[in-house]
Amino acid sequence: MKQLVIFDLDGTLLNTIADLAASTNYALRGCGYPEHRVEEYLYFVGNGITKLFERALPEAARTAENVAHMRTLFLEYYTEHNTDHTRPYDGIVRLLDELSGQGVKLAVASNKYQAGTEKLVAHYFPRVPFVAVLGQREGVPTKPAPDIVYDIMQRAGVEKVDTLYVGDSDVDMCTARAAGVESAGVIWGFRGRDELSRAGATHLVDTPDDILHLCGIGV
Repeated sequence: MKQLVIFDLDGTLLNTIADLAASTNYALRGCGYPEHRVEEYLYFVGNGITKLFERALPEAARTAENVAHMRTLFLEYYTEHNTDHTRPYDGIVRLLDELSGQGVKLAVASNKYQAGTEKLVAHYFPRVPFVAVLGQREGVPTKPAPDIVYDIMQRAGVEKVDTLYVGDSDVDMCTARAAGVESAGVIWGFRGRDELSRAGATHLVDTPDDILHLCGIGV
Protein backbone atom coordinates (compact mmCIF):
# COMPACT_ATOMS: atom_id res chain seq x y z
CA MET A 1 0.00 0.00 0.00
CA LYS A 2 1.39 3.42 -0.96
CA GLN A 3 1.83 5.84 1.92
CA LEU A 4 1.92 9.04 -0.15
CA VAL A 5 0.15 10.02 -3.37
CA ILE A 6 1.26 13.25 -5.05
CA PHE A 7 -1.14 14.75 -7.58
CA ASP A 8 -0.61 17.22 -10.37
CA LEU A 9 -3.44 19.79 -10.37
CA ASP A 10 -4.44 21.04 -13.83
CA GLY A 11 -5.64 18.17 -16.01
CA THR A 12 -5.38 15.67 -13.15
CA LEU A 13 -7.54 16.80 -10.24
CA LEU A 14 -9.23 19.75 -11.94
CA ASN A 15 -10.32 20.50 -15.49
CA THR A 16 -9.06 24.08 -15.62
CA ILE A 17 -8.54 24.49 -19.35
CA ALA A 18 -11.53 26.74 -20.14
CA ASP A 19 -10.60 29.28 -17.46
CA LEU A 20 -6.91 29.21 -18.41
CA ALA A 21 -7.84 29.77 -22.06
CA ALA A 22 -10.24 32.61 -21.29
CA SER A 23 -7.70 34.35 -19.06
CA THR A 24 -4.86 34.01 -21.54
CA ASN A 25 -7.06 35.24 -24.38
CA TYR A 26 -8.00 38.23 -22.22
CA ALA A 27 -4.30 39.00 -21.82
CA LEU A 28 -3.64 38.53 -25.54
CA ARG A 29 -6.45 40.94 -26.39
CA GLY A 30 -5.01 43.48 -23.98
CA CYS A 31 -1.64 43.19 -25.69
CA GLY A 32 -3.13 43.40 -29.19
CA TYR A 33 -2.35 39.83 -30.29
CA PRO A 34 -4.58 37.09 -31.77
CA GLU A 35 -6.45 34.74 -29.48
CA HIS A 36 -6.50 30.92 -29.59
CA ARG A 37 -9.16 28.23 -29.45
CA VAL A 38 -9.61 26.43 -26.13
CA GLU A 39 -8.34 23.17 -27.66
CA GLU A 40 -5.00 24.76 -28.51
CA TYR A 41 -4.38 25.50 -24.86
CA LEU A 42 -4.23 21.79 -24.06
CA TYR A 43 -0.72 21.91 -25.53
CA PHE A 44 0.26 25.34 -24.22
CA VAL A 45 -0.11 24.50 -20.52
CA GLY A 46 1.96 22.26 -18.27
CA ASN A 47 5.22 24.16 -17.80
CA GLY A 48 4.07 27.17 -15.79
CA ILE A 49 2.50 30.47 -16.81
CA THR A 50 5.63 32.02 -18.30
CA LYS A 51 5.88 29.18 -20.80
CA LEU A 52 2.11 29.41 -21.38
CA PHE A 53 2.46 33.06 -22.37
CA GLU A 54 5.45 32.37 -24.61
CA ARG A 55 3.53 29.66 -26.44
CA ALA A 56 0.42 31.83 -26.79
CA LEU A 57 2.25 34.86 -28.14
CA PRO A 58 3.24 35.06 -31.80
CA GLU A 59 6.83 33.85 -32.18
CA ALA A 60 8.18 37.29 -33.06
CA ALA A 61 6.47 38.81 -30.00
CA ARG A 62 7.91 36.51 -27.31
CA THR A 63 9.86 39.22 -25.53
CA ALA A 64 10.38 39.60 -21.80
CA GLU A 65 8.34 42.81 -21.89
CA ASN A 66 5.35 41.15 -23.57
CA VAL A 67 5.49 38.17 -21.22
CA ALA A 68 5.52 40.52 -18.22
CA HIS A 69 2.54 42.49 -19.61
CA MET A 70 0.71 39.22 -20.30
CA ARG A 71 1.32 38.10 -16.74
CA THR A 72 -0.16 41.30 -15.30
CA LEU A 73 -3.29 41.08 -17.43
CA PHE A 74 -3.66 37.33 -16.96
CA LEU A 75 -3.49 37.52 -13.16
CA GLU A 76 -5.92 40.45 -13.16
CA TYR A 77 -8.52 38.32 -14.94
CA TYR A 78 -7.71 34.82 -13.67
CA THR A 79 -7.77 35.85 -10.01
CA GLU A 80 -11.43 36.78 -10.42
CA HIS A 81 -12.48 34.10 -12.90
CA ASN A 82 -10.46 30.97 -12.11
CA THR A 83 -13.53 29.10 -10.85
CA ASP A 84 -15.96 30.14 -13.61
CA HIS A 85 -15.72 26.84 -15.51
CA THR A 86 -13.15 24.82 -13.56
CA ARG A 87 -14.45 21.60 -11.99
CA PRO A 88 -13.00 18.45 -10.41
CA TYR A 89 -12.99 15.48 -12.76
CA ASP A 90 -15.63 12.85 -12.08
CA GLY A 91 -14.71 10.64 -9.16
CA ILE A 92 -11.85 12.80 -7.88
CA VAL A 93 -13.51 14.00 -4.68
CA ARG A 94 -14.46 10.43 -3.79
CA LEU A 95 -10.89 9.27 -4.58
CA LEU A 96 -9.31 11.84 -2.29
CA ASP A 97 -11.76 11.08 0.51
CA GLU A 98 -11.15 7.34 0.19
CA LEU A 99 -7.37 7.65 0.15
CA SER A 100 -7.36 10.00 3.11
CA GLY A 101 -9.77 7.75 5.00
CA GLN A 102 -7.38 4.84 4.51
CA GLY A 103 -4.51 6.83 6.00
CA VAL A 104 -2.73 7.64 2.74
CA LYS A 105 -0.96 11.01 2.79
CA LEU A 106 -1.92 13.34 -0.07
CA ALA A 107 -0.15 16.27 -1.72
CA VAL A 108 -0.37 18.54 -4.75
CA ALA A 109 2.62 19.35 -6.96
CA SER A 110 1.79 21.87 -9.68
CA ASN A 111 3.55 24.17 -12.12
CA LYS A 112 0.75 26.69 -11.57
CA TYR A 113 1.91 29.71 -9.57
CA GLN A 114 1.72 29.12 -5.80
CA ALA A 115 -1.14 31.48 -4.94
CA GLY A 116 -3.32 30.09 -7.73
CA THR A 117 -2.58 26.52 -6.69
CA GLU A 118 -3.48 27.20 -3.08
CA LYS A 119 -6.68 29.05 -4.00
CA LEU A 120 -8.04 26.32 -6.26
CA VAL A 121 -7.20 23.50 -3.85
CA ALA A 122 -8.83 25.35 -0.95
CA HIS A 123 -11.91 26.12 -3.04
CA TYR A 124 -12.55 22.68 -4.49
CA PHE A 125 -11.10 20.37 -1.82
CA PRO A 126 -11.60 22.16 1.51
CA ARG A 127 -12.00 18.94 3.52
CA VAL A 128 -8.92 17.15 2.19
CA PRO A 129 -5.98 17.19 4.64
CA PHE A 130 -3.13 17.62 2.14
CA VAL A 131 0.31 17.40 3.73
CA ALA A 132 1.58 19.89 1.13
CA VAL A 133 0.11 22.04 -1.64
CA LEU A 134 2.99 23.31 -3.74
CA GLY A 135 3.02 25.29 -6.95
CA GLN A 136 5.58 27.30 -8.88
CA ARG A 137 7.72 29.20 -6.36
CA GLU A 138 10.54 31.69 -6.72
CA GLY A 139 13.92 29.99 -6.70
CA VAL A 140 12.55 26.45 -7.07
CA PRO A 141 12.89 24.72 -10.46
CA THR A 142 9.58 23.82 -12.09
CA LYS A 143 8.65 20.31 -13.12
CA PRO A 144 10.05 18.14 -14.67
CA ALA A 145 12.81 18.97 -12.17
CA PRO A 146 12.20 16.62 -9.23
CA ASP A 147 12.73 19.23 -6.49
CA ILE A 148 9.02 19.63 -5.74
CA VAL A 149 8.62 15.88 -5.25
CA TYR A 150 11.65 15.70 -2.96
CA ASP A 151 10.24 18.60 -0.93
CA ILE A 152 6.88 16.86 -0.51
CA MET A 153 8.40 13.50 0.44
CA GLN A 154 10.53 15.21 3.08
CA ARG A 155 7.52 17.02 4.54
CA ALA A 156 5.49 13.80 4.55
CA GLY A 157 8.31 11.66 5.93
CA VAL A 158 7.79 9.07 3.20
CA GLU A 159 10.39 7.26 1.07
CA LYS A 160 10.42 6.94 -2.73
CA VAL A 161 9.29 3.33 -2.75
CA ASP A 162 6.14 4.27 -0.84
CA THR A 163 5.25 7.22 -3.10
CA LEU A 164 3.01 7.38 -6.18
CA TYR A 165 3.00 10.43 -8.47
CA VAL A 166 -0.18 11.03 -10.51
CA GLY A 167 -0.35 13.36 -13.53
CA ASP A 168 -1.69 13.86 -17.03
CA SER A 169 1.29 14.91 -19.18
CA ASP A 170 4.79 14.05 -20.27
CA VAL A 171 6.03 16.72 -17.85
CA ASP A 172 4.51 14.76 -14.98
CA MET A 173 5.85 11.40 -16.08
CA CYS A 174 9.34 12.88 -16.51
CA THR A 175 9.06 14.48 -13.06
CA ALA A 176 8.25 11.12 -11.48
CA ARG A 177 11.08 9.41 -13.33
CA ALA A 178 13.57 12.10 -12.31
CA ALA A 179 12.46 11.73 -8.69
CA GLY A 180 12.69 7.94 -8.80
CA VAL A 181 9.05 7.27 -7.91
CA GLU A 182 6.27 5.30 -9.58
CA SER A 183 3.98 7.27 -11.87
CA ALA A 184 0.34 6.93 -12.86
CA GLY A 185 -0.71 8.70 -16.04
CA VAL A 186 -4.39 9.67 -16.12
CA ILE A 187 -5.97 9.45 -19.54
CA TRP A 188 -8.84 11.82 -18.67
CA GLY A 189 -6.53 14.85 -18.60
CA PHE A 190 -5.16 17.32 -21.14
CA ARG A 191 -2.83 15.06 -23.13
CA GLY A 192 -3.95 11.42 -23.28
CA ARG A 193 -2.68 7.86 -23.48
CA ASP A 194 -0.13 8.13 -26.32
CA GLU A 195 1.84 10.97 -24.77
CA LEU A 196 1.83 9.32 -21.35
CA SER A 197 3.03 6.01 -22.80
CA ARG A 198 5.83 7.68 -24.74
CA ALA A 199 6.88 9.54 -21.59
CA GLY A 200 7.34 6.26 -19.72
CA ALA A 201 4.36 6.19 -17.36
CA THR A 202 4.70 3.30 -14.91
CA HIS A 203 0.91 2.84 -15.00
CA LEU A 204 -1.92 4.22 -17.13
CA VAL A 205 -5.25 4.74 -15.37
CA ASP A 206 -8.65 5.15 -16.97
CA THR A 207 -10.60 6.10 -13.84
CA PRO A 208 -9.89 7.41 -10.34
CA ASP A 209 -10.83 3.98 -8.96
CA ASP A 210 -7.76 2.58 -10.75
CA ILE A 211 -5.60 4.73 -8.48
CA LEU A 212 -7.18 3.11 -5.45
CA HIS A 213 -6.19 -0.29 -6.82
CA LEU A 214 -2.61 0.89 -7.39
CA CYS A 215 -2.50 1.97 -3.75
CA GLY A 216 -3.69 -1.45 -2.60
CA ILE A 217 -7.18 -0.28 -1.66
CA GLY A 218 -10.26 -2.23 -2.77
CA VAL A 219 -13.30 -0.47 -4.19
